[in-house]
Amino acid sequence: MPSRKKTSMFFCAFCGCVSSLVVLCVVLATPRWVSSEVRFSRAGSNVTVSLTYGLFRGTCQQFVDAGLQVSKTPFQVADALSSTRSRSLNVSIISVLALALLSSLLSSGFTCTNAVSNPYQTFLGPVGVYTWNSVCGVLILIAMILFPVNVQGNSLSEELAHGCSTSLQTHLGSKHSYGYSYWIMLLILLLNVASLIIIYFYDHASYSKKKEQERPIENAPKDVILF
Repeated sequence: MPSRKKTSMFFCAFCGCVSSLVVLCVVLATPRWVSSEVRFSRAGSNVTVSLTYGLFRGTCQQFVDAGLQVSKTPFQVADALSSTRSRSLNVSIISVLALALLSSLLSSGFTCTNAVSNPYQTFLGPVGVYTWNSVCGVLILIAMILFPVNVQGNSLSEELAHGCSTSLQTHLGSKHSYGYSYWIMLLILLLNVASLIIIYFYDHASYSKKKEQERPIENAPKDVILF
């Protein structure tokens, strides 16, 4: 059985990993990644299409300068995308987050295993926790970079706006505001870093204690050596 100190520290790391897993599920499920206002010209008037969407679904609403307002319309992101580049990048982001979900699940399993037992294999110990937490953090960073690239580099909002209305003509401008579904990925990074720090302090303290117990005989007191 592991010591009480090891159990408590790995349990704290386990709580961080599970929290990261839960937040990641929220990120994937919620459609509040970005809100965009896209302005177009149409038959002598200007039209503003307001969109709020995530990786899978969203809603759009049209506002005409004359004061006409069209009710919100739900849409599926995959169905509204016609550009191969935008669609491929959206699928890539989903795949990256799915891998991050898997690595977070593995990290939770590794921390739980170490909290209740002393695994024999080295990789099942702190090394495994370091690995999967780092992989999860890197994948989250990649997703946070790829999504704005798709929105602003591939004109994702403009493409989705065209899917909401077929009579739009000249694009006049766009404004984007990233929502909580995007920004709470920073919380996932913080939870992963916190878990790594906890395991690092435990591993460092355990290593220092082990080295102290393995002091060479020349560091022992002279009376002990003479004896």
